[in-house]
Amino acid sequence: MREVYVIGIGITSFSRLEYPLVEVAGYPAMMALKDCGLSKVDHVYVSNMGASRINRQTGFASAVVDHLSLTPAGAELIENGPASGASAIKTGFMAVASGVHDVVLVTGAERMREVDNLEATDFVASLTHPLAEQIYGVTLPSLAGMFARLYMEKYGITSRHLAMVAVKNHDNAMYNPFAHLHERITIEGILDSADAMTNNPFVAEPLRFYDMCPVSDGGACLILASADVAKKTGKPMIRLSGVGQATDTHCVHDREDPTDLLAVRGAAAKAFQMAGVAPGDVDVAELHDAFTILEIAESEEVGFFKKGEGHLALEEGYTKLKGKLPINTSGGLKAKGHPVGATGIGQAHELVVQLRGEAGERQVKDAKIGFSCNFGGFGNNVVALVFTKEK
Repeated sequence: MREVYVIGIGITSFSRLEYPLVEVAGYPAMMALKDCGLSKVDHVYVSNMGASRINRQTGFASAVVDHLSLTPAGAELIENGPASGASAIKTGFMAVASGVHDVVLVTGAERMREVDNLEATDFVASLTHPLAEQIYGVTLPSLAGMFARLYMEKYGITSRHLAMVAVKNHDNAMYNPFAHLHERITIEGILDSADAMTNNPFVAEPLRFYDMCPVSDGGACLILASADVAKKTGKPMIRLSGVGQATDTHCVHDREDPTDLLAVRGAAAKAFQMAGVAPGDVDVAELHDAFTILEIAESEEVGFFKKGEGHLALEEGYTKLKGKLPINTSGGLKAKGHPVGATGIGQAHELVVQLRGEAGERQVKDAKIGFSCNFGGFGNNVVALVFTKEK
């Protein structure tokens, strides 16, 4: 198996974008091509969840290739719900590692704000089981609320810990020009003040408004290549050194212990094993915090902290920008935004920026190993990635 490197990156703002979906996918791809100095690739993988339903567009991958004038390169659409981005990266990795292709472009895009928030919530709810969950009105926020309640009762986590995640990630997003939410918040303002219930109402108790990620548009891109191609670009050698994927039962209620995210645990273990590193070797991480409770839970499941101790590390400042293991330096899904098909590539983009030393005010000192967890459904299909900076 050949080694695989990231040679080009690009990203749009995660916010509300007034451009056609094909341009949302195409703009970061053009940035990535310019970044590595290439004009052609062997294959294009496009990650997206909602083109056919929200944007009324099928054949999306073909449209992207044509828009970028990359024909006759092959093109495929990758859909794995909110984990579509990392799944597309994994597919691109396999193509280069196997020797089928030398250079592949992986771009993800979503225009979720083309519909109102109720329609967007219903669209994302289509991830749930159609006969055992969706038909009864289950949504992703409702699953997250029930998960949060169980987790909080089992491990002594409080609403204050959830608010600490939100405050940290909003602070980080202030240093990210591509983030959706450039808004500093405080625990007093969203939890303790007389206006807290007005400013931060319950959405799916115990989760409040500021425990939820925004509905975002956006796109992101990586270009992956073999070592021979990577060396010719003159870019820092950032290797995609580990990929892992795992599944869990589609219905949350079928899990023996709903507070165990077994797919997160399994995907991370596979990625670390392939990369030949341990969780303790990671310098910077991007975890899928669509809901604040998930950052805490995932930080434990991937092995950064013992089960039930993630909130204690949070209290100690361990995961802050200047802490021992900065998590979600980009602002995370919570503040950077969550255009579902682009999210996993956006996570990878942040890690490459950090490993290159190009993150500016949010730069993690001497970052050499980065880790991402892209969470599909409610933990029923998860992809983990490890990136390593080489000399």
